[in-house]
Amino acid sequence: MKILHVINSLHTGGAEKLLLETLPRYEKSGIEVDLLLLNGVETSFYESFSVEFMGTIHTLGNKSVYNPLHIIRLRKYLVKYDIVHVHLFPSLYWVALAKLLTRSKTKLVYTEHSISNRRFRSSSTRLMDKFVYSFYNKIIGITQPICDFVGNRFDKADDIILIENGVNIRNIQRKTPLTIDALGKICDVNLSGKKLLLQVSSFHPPKDQLTLIKALNYLPENVILILAGDGVLRESVTRATEDLGLASRVFFIGNYDNVPALLKSADLVLLSSQYEGMSLSSIEGMASGKPFVASDVPGLREVVEGAGILFPYRDEKKLANEISKLLNDKEHYTAVVKSCLERASTYDIHKMVNKHVSLYRKVYLEA
Repeated sequence: MKILHVINSLHTGGAEKLLLETLPRYEKSGIEVDLLLLNGVETSFYESFSVEFMGTIHTLGNKSVYNPLHIIRLRKYLVKYDIVHVHLFPSLYWVALAKLLTRSKTKLVYTEHSISNRRFRSSSTRLMDKFVYSFYNKIIGITQPICDFVGNRFDKADDIILIENGVNIRNIQRKTPLTIDALGKICDVNLSGKKLLLQVSSFHPPKDQLTLIKALNYLPENVILILAGDGVLRESVTRATEDLGLASRVFFIGNYDNVPALLKSADLVLLSSQYEGMSLSSIEGMASGKPFVASDVPGLREVVEGAGILFPYRDEKKLANEISKLLNDKEHYTAVVKSCLERASTYDIHKMVNKHVSLYRKVYLEA
């Protein structure tokens, strides 16, 4: 059985990171897997992926992922594979329309990573979406709310299967934390005696780093925040931090390759998003052996509730109170760590891969 995964690019993101972690594992299950990128710019994710992945990486050049000519370019690939597994819009559209043009018998699978997007908020795209989704044999929803929404919107309830995202828990837990000196060099400051808060996320509107930054106003001076990641809002968030007079307590370190070691070096791991599909970062945070604190929003609530700590979205005072309680109450700190580790273990990546492989075999055998 030959499987082709298709995604827009290997820029930083949850879906992209998921492929980086999972595709090499499909090969160990005896399935031949290749990857196709609409945009093949060689990012850090691309470089990391190419080292571990034994399959072929196809690219359609370095042009915009929204170029409809990708439909034409995709046609020759569809006929070479038994199943094409697609991720994200607009790959969702281009692959379906390429199948329409080729009339190939290739089975299509799509993973819906999020329902918090402009397409789903607009009634004008509903008919086109329904037409496109009709070409997919199975749709994977990474959370139950996603499955329910897509099933109702597109009359595809019988073709939707829940497969929650997974994380390489063992890889995180066996990593060695960075020393305080090594972390200080990354931040270019002496971190001795500091309490370290950490968020690993892109700088895009849903991530809301400003709430974490504002929470520092209600915490002691020795509590500092490290923000790992990059994106279009990094510069504006940096300026806002300066305007708030908190530049000496917030450190922007950009993309960092060894995220597990970074997570294990912090005192608390946080995520202040407005929403998530199903956050891999939250699972990684809970698996790190540190308390995980997140905003009480869709995509985080389902994963974190009853294990880590949830705070009301954009409530920096409540967030500061939760942080203070964790840093000052050792028993509470230890109890949250234990609950987080237990919850993270249910999202082990090997369980997710096994479910995907079972689905591929089922789809392959269907008439």
